[in-house]
Amino acid sequence: MTLIKSSALLLSLFFSSVATAADDATQKLQQFVDNVQTFSAHFEQMVIDTEGNLLEEAEGEFKLERPGKFRWDYQQPYPQEIVADGERIWFYDVDLEQVTVKSQQEALADTPATLLSGEVVPADKYHIQNLPSDDGRLWVELTPKESDSNFQAVTLVFDGDTLAQMIMRDSFDQRTRLVFSEVEENPTFEKNLFSFTPPAGVDVVGDSQ
Repeated sequence: MTLIKSSALLLSLFFSSVATAADDATQKLQQFVDNVQTFSAHFEQMVIDTEGNLLEEAEGEFKLERPGKFRWDYQQPYPQEIVADGERIWFYDVDLEQVTVKSQQEALADTPATLLSGEVVPADKYHIQNLPSDDGRLWVELTPKESDSNFQAVTLVFDGDTLAQMIMRDSFDQRTRLVFSEVEENPTFEKNLFSFTPPAGVDVVGDSQ
């Protein structure tokens, strides 16, 4: 599995000034969890190693419907689809003509994606703190309370009330940065947007039933 694909599993979303209080950052995060049921954005994704070197980059479209449904449609550098229907996650590599399917509960356990489920109160599982900022944006960091988590921290960057960036630091100190644009909160989606049917003729790996 590529770094980009692995990061997509771990990064499924949330939602000023230098003087903004920490309580405001916590409230903004909770406001997203409470009020945003659907979300749509264009994203640019970068994977950066511990030395600051760019390892991979990609871009595409992200859509979310809580609880538990999302899709990443990668357009560059290679077309890929990652679709979570609430029970399973489907990975479709267009060039390889291969679909891999996994249990969503197992694949997303103990990852930042649990913050999107609507069943987890962020303050219950994460330490939340406001970070210093000199760019007029609000930076808030979430670190897991459990010591055996598979990531170290998630940083969210808000521009006003809009999520502008999300940065995850994994257990190897590698960073994955998502930059969002064309953001829409609570859009109406087509009924079958988060359903996935493997195209005819592709190999399917995993339990699709």
